[in-house]
Amino acid sequence: MTLSRRDLLRSSAASAAGLLVAFHVPEIVRGIPMAAAAGPPAAALPSPNAFLRIGADDSITVLLSHSEMGQGIWTGLAMLIAEELECDWAKVRCEHAPAAPAYAHTSFGMQMTGGSTTTWSEFDRYRTVGAMARDMLVRAAAARWKVPPERCRAAAGVVSHGKDQLPYGKLAQAAMALAPPKTVALKDPKDWKLIGTPVRRLDTPEKITGKATFGIDVQFPGLRTAVVARPPAFGSKLVKFDPADALKVPGVEKVVPTATGVAVVAKHFWAAKLGRDALRVEWAAPADGGVDTVKQIAAFRATAQKPGAIAIDRGKVDAALAGAKTQLVAEYDVPYLAHASMEPLNCTVKIDGDRCEIWTGTQFQTGDQRAAAAVLGTTPDKVTIHTTFLGGGFGRRANPAADFVSEAVQIAKAAGVPVKTVWTREDDTRGGYYRPAYVHRIRAGLDANGRPVAWDHVVVGQSIIAGTPFEGFMVKNGVDASSVEGLAESPYLGGAGALRVSLHSPRTAIPVLWWRSVGNTHTAFAIECMIDEAAHAAGQDPLAYRLALLKDQPRHAAALALAAEKAKWSSPPPAGRARGLAVHASFGSIVAQVAEISVEQGQIRVHAVTCAIDCGTAVNPLGVVAQVQGSVVYGLTAALHGKLTFAGGAPQQSNFHDYPVLRMHEMPEVAVHIIPSKARMGGVGEPATPPIAPAVANAVFALTKHRLRSLPLRLP
Repeated sequence: MTLSRRDLLRSSAASAAGLLVAFHVPEIVRGIPMAAAAGPPAAALPSPNAFLRIGADDSITVLLSHSEMGQGIWTGLAMLIAEELECDWAKVRCEHAPAAPAYAHTSFGMQMTGGSTTTWSEFDRYRTVGAMARDMLVRAAAARWKVPPERCRAAAGVVSHGKDQLPYGKLAQAAMALAPPKTVALKDPKDWKLIGTPVRRLDTPEKITGKATFGIDVQFPGLRTAVVARPPAFGSKLVKFDPADALKVPGVEKVVPTATGVAVVAKHFWAAKLGRDALRVEWAAPADGGVDTVKQIAAFRATAQKPGAIAIDRGKVDAALAGAKTQLVAEYDVPYLAHASMEPLNCTVKIDGDRCEIWTGTQFQTGDQRAAAAVLGTTPDKVTIHTTFLGGGFGRRANPAADFVSEAVQIAKAAGVPVKTVWTREDDTRGGYYRPAYVHRIRAGLDANGRPVAWDHVVVGQSIIAGTPFEGFMVKNGVDASSVEGLAESPYLGGAGALRVSLHSPRTAIPVLWWRSVGNTHTAFAIECMIDEAAHAAGQDPLAYRLALLKDQPRHAAALALAAEKAKWSSPPPAGRARGLAVHASFGSIVAQVAEISVEQGQIRVHAVTCAIDCGTAVNPLGVVAQVQGSVVYGLTAALHGKLTFAGGAPQQSNFHDYPVLRMHEMPEVAVHIIPSKARMGGVGEPATPPIAPAVANAVFALTKHRLRSLPLRLP
């Protein structure tokens, strides 16, 4: 979809006679050099790709090119504009922008949401547009009163001069006729009124009342529903199918083959589901027998005995290990994980000639738009994507392969009617694109003081980047940077004279994808547990040991010390309990956690988690607290329950009965402490996920003396 100014004005009819401010908000993904960015250089005249509308009714509408999936940007980004706009917060609302090249906001030239980048990447730009709009409104009022603009004041959605007052809505049309300012001065942080203040979310009321529209809620006359019979194992192929029995089910209208399986199209979901149950399908088994979890992990462990592609090689590791006072060797492993979003995958498609409309919750608008166009043999500008609220994403709805969108377009094309393709929970769990399984083998050499002088770290696991558009700059010399993130740059190992991190990336038929906090999900577990082992081998308190290693890392040390203080680390825990800790940096933020646990009837019970986060400026502290709490829940699910296994290439789990998520009765008390910080802003949607598994594992060792090196954590 190409968005012209005329189209934009037409789309803003509800705000007729209002002020429309267009502003460019490109997002630079941290760690990606600008030289790698697609599109024009920074000096080129940018296309408008996000808009602020001020209506004649005083309403303030922010159009976002990012996707709201529970992380709170619906509120956080609006706060940035409102801070500088000096508007009435009660009249602010947001809308998702359409998918269009004008809305590309990453250095890859694509419209997407991920990597915990949204707020920090938009911080200056969104504040700037608020300041621009305020300047234009003040100038419009000054012109009406025939006074200098500097004698006017804007506050709470009103411009005033002495006793004269005009609300923004009455100034919007006149302001739109003015030239935007070439430069604006942003507020000094000491003058902020909204930023840094706890603010309730704008999207909460409609989610509580059920008015919010998620992808699965989309409905209109003539819409049909499809479910798909997909291969039972990765590597299986369709041999043949017989639609006769499926077509006998009342409500079933068509059965169509797709690139992914066989789709049953019906008047409603239940008919489609029963039709699929009745469908007779024959599948060929995987040619190589398919992935078997037990054999795969054994193979990974064997591979880990030797170095792989080198990520970092500093000093003479083997010699340093041989000369170390103490040598430690340990292997850690983590399984495949599903994303398990509360809202299963779904996508609604309506085709009209060479044009197509799509309604779905997506994190990856540009990729999905291109994929749909390819299926239809048309161009992306003829594909309109309506981004709905997402009932969880965690990376699954940001798939470069655009799997669930491409499939839905294929089905609608074959069916010849508008179709909503719905994945059941079982489809979602067994549908692939998982967090990969990994094995870590670590050899650590300690000096006489117990400090690391040599560290040899071998990682084995599938690459999530290979075969994607990001491979060109994220896979170097055979090393997928996402597989080893957090290792080479570990704050603990700066003093180790010898450090080697290497990677093996075996290929399998199982499709894999990023998962909340990406590689940090497994690297933090391995390194934080191994550091804990080193502390105990040295006979030192785990907190004191870490703080000594972090003497040149003040932000890490401060987060760890605060979490320990608030968790009362220096005081004995209640009888039958123990504490463990971990600290990890990811996505520009640092999170330390202390977990307090017990063992009840052989099961690990987490009673409390104390978190300290340094994320730079906390735009909305309530949002930060919510994201840290949610990340703890997500990470605890993986630590205590999450595990996908395979036999003959077939996933052995299907729903929450055998792939459980953390339940209400298992929820610990989570205390979150935000560290006041002037550091560069980081993300908050993911960084609190990695530390929780090692914190719990380390607490288990403190209580039981059993060192658990596999996830999910299971006592012998």
